[in-house]
Amino acid sequence: QLRRQARERREYLQRRAQEEQQRRQQDKKERLRQALDENRLLPPELRREALTMQKELEFDTPGLSGASGTHDDEYQWVGLEPPKVMVTTSREPSSRLRVFAKEVCLLIPGARRMNRGRAELGALVGACRAAGVTDLLVLHETRGRPDGLVLCHLPHGPTVHFTVSGVVLRQEVGGLGGAPLAAPHLLLLRLDSSLGQRVGTILKHLFPMPRPDSRRVVTFANEDDIILVRNHVYQRRGRTVELEEVGPRFQLRPYLIHLGTLEQGDAADIEWRWHPYTATAPKRCLLSVT
Repeated sequence: QLRRQARERREYLQRRAQEEQQRRQQDKKERLRQALDENRLLPPELRREALTMQKELEFDTPGLSGASGTHDDEYQWVGLEPPKVMVTTSREPSSRLRVFAKEVCLLIPGARRMNRGRAELGALVGACRAAGVTDLLVLHETRGRPDGLVLCHLPHGPTVHFTVSGVVLRQEVGGLGGAPLAAPHLLLLRLDSSLGQRVGTILKHLFPMPRPDSRRVVTFANEDDIILVRNHVYQRRGRTVELEEVGPRFQLRPYLIHLGTLEQGDAADIEWRWHPYTATAPKRCLLSVT
């Protein structure tokens, strides 16, 4: 089992390296094509390979070469089977964190909650991988207040670390009926930058495909680089639509993306890290273009 996991990991890293090499080669070809079309001098770094790439450009179709390459191919088979999500907490969770974990399972259809006990991260990830779990969510707290969420996609990653704030449980929202269990429609608002699309891709693949008549909507709305998570049900009454929030309600802020699984820790490559102490930090919109 360990040898197979190591082999799959090597194959995954090799595919990622090949995709990155193809992307760089395609970028060079596009720069060469633009220089030839505009009759400009070639950049110095392209002059040595210009003749070879010019011959390859004759057989390339503009806009199609390299279009299928992805940053990592962990999500290329999504949709063939519904995701299997496991939700757990840190050790010795408080009662509020236990309730929040149960409501996260209600938010994500088909998610199951597992008691952490004394299990270590390596044993936890290994058990989930052996059971065919596709995503592992670990909730953290500080003094009884949920303040962290780690989302690990299995079997090879990525792993995203979020800061959680403003948690409002279902009973605190008020005026609620039974918990809706149908697969929801998803709204990803203002997640249009490269980082925003990456985070949105990781979040949306937690949910199965909804039925067209589903009356449940889960919203991930970006506001000042903070993702607002809302869960609603709607009902049509004539020409009007009544919207009711069913909870839970919380906010997410990503600060770290690893290209490995949770137990690898600092050994995994870092795809992105939030750097707060920079001169341009107040001016940047990381998750959206505007």
